[in-house]
Amino acid sequence: MNNATVRHILDTIGEMFPDAHCELNHSNPFELVIAVLLSAQCTDETVNKVTVNLFQKYKKPEDYIAVPIEELEQDIRRIGLFRSKAKHIQHLCMMLLERYNGEVPKAHEKLVELPGVGRKTANVVMSNAFDVPAIAVDTHVERVSKRLGLANWKDSVLEVEKKLMRRVPEEEWTLTHHRLIFFGRYHCKAQNPKCESCPLLSICREGKKRMKPIQVRKDKD
Repeated sequence: MNNATVRHILDTIGEMFPDAHCELNHSNPFELVIAVLLSAQCTDETVNKVTVNLFQKYKKPEDYIAVPIEELEQDIRRIGLFRSKAKHIQHLCMMLLERYNGEVPKAHEKLVELPGVGRKTANVVMSNAFDVPAIAVDTHVERVSKRLGLANWKDSVLEVEKKLMRRVPEEEWTLTHHRLIFFGRYHCKAQNPKCESCPLLSICREGKKRMKPIQVRKDKD
C-alpha cells in the first residue's frame, strides 16, 4: 500500500469522525488504568455505568485493597470476568503502592508489568493519560486495519500495531487510534458493516466481497 492510499484512508476516516476520543470515563491516570482493565471483553458503555459508582467509592489504590475481594467483585459484577478482574485490580494496586508510591508509572515497560495490564492497555494509558503517541490495537482497530489492507489478514496484533506505526505519522498515532475505533465501532462493524454507504468501499477487500453478491442479485433482476 502506497503513502497516498494510507493518507486517503486517514483523511476519510478523519472527516467521518473528527471528534473521536477515548470513551472510557476517567479523571486521572489511575482511573484510566482501572477502566481499561475492566473493558477487556466488555463494552465501554457497560464499564462507564459501573465506574460511575466505583470511582466514587474507590479514590486511590489503598481503597481497593482495604476491602475484601468479595466486596470488590460485587461492585464490578456487571462486568464480564469480574472475579479475575477484581484480583487483577487488587494486585495492581498493591504493586503501585509497593513500587511506585501509589502512582501510575509513565514508562511503557513498567506499565506492562502491572497485573491485568497488557500492551494494549499500556498504549491507551500512555497516549491518553500522558500524551505519549501510541496506537493501541483493540478488536476494532485490528478488524478495520485488515479489511482496508493496512495489515494482512494473518497478522498478529503486534504486527498490526507495528505496521500502523510505520504507515501513520507519529504525531497522528493517538488520534488515528481513536478514529479507527470509532470507524469500527459505528461504521465498519464486525457483523453488519455499512459497506453500501462506505466512502472507502473501493479500497476495502472485505467490502468488495460483501457487496459482490448484492451486485449479482441486481444483475439477475
